[in-house]
Amino acid sequence: MINKKVRFAVVGFGHIGRRHVEMIELHERAELTAVVDIDRSKEKNVIEKSVLFFTTIREFINANIEADVVCVATPNAYHANQAITLIKAGYHVVIEKPMALTTKDCNDIIDTAKRSGKHVFGVMQNRYSPPMQWMKQLIDKAMLGDIYMVNMACYWNRDDRYYTKDTWHGDSEIDGGTLFTQFSHYIDLLHWLFGDMNNISAKFANNAHKHSIDFEDTAFLNFDLEKGGSGTLSYTTAIWDKNMGNSMVVVGEKGSIKIGGQYMDKIEYCHIKDYELSKNVNSQPLLSNKDDTRANHYYVIQNVVDVLNGEGEITTKAEESVKVVDIIERIYALKK
Repeated sequence: MINKKVRFAVVGFGHIGRRHVEMIELHERAELTAVVDIDRSKEKNVIEKSVLFFTTIREFINANIEADVVCVATPNAYHANQAITLIKAGYHVVIEKPMALTTKDCNDIIDTAKRSGKHVFGVMQNRYSPPMQWMKQLIDKAMLGDIYMVNMACYWNRDDRYYTKDTWHGDSEIDGGTLFTQFSHYIDLLHWLFGDMNNISAKFANNAHKHSIDFEDTAFLNFDLEKGGSGTLSYTTAIWDKNMGNSMVVVGEKGSIKIGGQYMDKIEYCHIKDYELSKNVNSQPLLSNKDDTRANHYYVIQNVVDVLNGEGEITTKAEESVKVVDIIERIYALKK
């Protein structure tokens, strides 16, 4: 058990790695001690933070600096090998989504952590948004009665500004596909709220990215939900110029709900028998000066600090991260 500030290192200093760094620095009981990135030019941004910079994980490990946990925020295909290396070196790990690109790799991470007595924290930060916390309570209390239908739609823009030649995005071996990189959070939300997805059927297309990616940019999925009812998921990265947003509609025996917004962070419709919606459900209790989606990563860091100080349990267990990968594997198997 750690009874002082939890010391973090971050591997991968790209867009998401920077967000981890920002949230660590905001937390009064967290301390950033090192950043690892293969791009030496990024060191100037780290020196300003008075933390150490390394270009390889091996260099970081050999330096034997003081760190308790390492956030892995590198390209998808590297997560498993890097996490296992860090766990064996004695660190707890926080692994950005997806945990890995195969369930086998995910299970290898978990097995290594169990043998080493280390924690593995998944990153499914959208669970922390107030509307999703609210939805989870309603579903767990059966406020909607039997669930009849769930419809999720994710409409994003990812064009040549994102799929550039000098990035790993769009490479099937490293990226893994649109569900892994863009929409695994929403697979997680479906599983977290309604259980496993079964009897899946799918239609895939690459409409706008034939020149830039190795996989689909659009898909329509139909499935049955473990906790009852049927579901659909439609997703695309072919929206012109900018994200349109996401939505989830839940139709139940005793009411219906629609959550929308850029990251499904706003309650747009609620009509439930014998229930009145509180006006403050959409509010973020922490970091009110931060964009909601950025603040959600703060709760990831908060959970790590709590767990390592013996003050809580892991809120996104490694086994749940594996289940997300399992569902995506089963969806993508339908392409073959």
